[in-house]
Amino acid sequence: MAERASRADEILDVAEKMARVGGYNRLRYPEIASELGIAVERLHHYFPTHEDLGRAVAKRYTERFFEYLGSPADPAFAPLELVERYIAAYRSALVDEGLMCLCGMLGAEVAALPQSIALEARRFFERNVKWLTLVFRRMSDTEQARSRALRTISELEGAMILSRTLRDHSVFDDVAAGLSESVRT
Repeated sequence: MAERASRADEILDVAEKMARVGGYNRLRYPEIASELGIAVERLHHYFPTHEDLGRAVAKRYTERFFEYLGSPADPAFAPLELVERYIAAYRSALVDEGLMCLCGMLGAEVAALPQSIALEARRFFERNVKWLTLVFRRMSDTEQARSRALRTISELEGAMILSRTLRDHSVFDDVAAGLSESVRT
């Protein structure tokens, strides 16, 4: 059983990277199999369809993202620290890994996605809004918490796109600095 889980994780690792570079249609079984040195048929054993693979990648990405963030109510972290952690997660993906937010990529192509994958992308963003809203409420910003959450997500996703397009990470850093400053005031 452990070998099966390990192989599935290897497949998901390769598939996630592909999708974070080029979206859902970048997930190609022959390329994944080639990179892993296995037969395409073995991929279908773990993920019978392209949709199954895409859904599994998005679901795992979401779970890992929120595992990294932790609880928005964790008393060990001040709300500002949690917002900084959130911003750092986006920056690390872009600058350290050279990748986009998976669900941002999927969100951009949501109209063309299978419904189950569009649902996973929506769940990612719904959880992001909820998580940030709870953090902003801890800052006594109960009235505007959801609006601030939406703006924060939008600015970070947009900053990733601009930085990638312009090939300039300072664009992301400028937006992130502005976000950090607005949270402090």
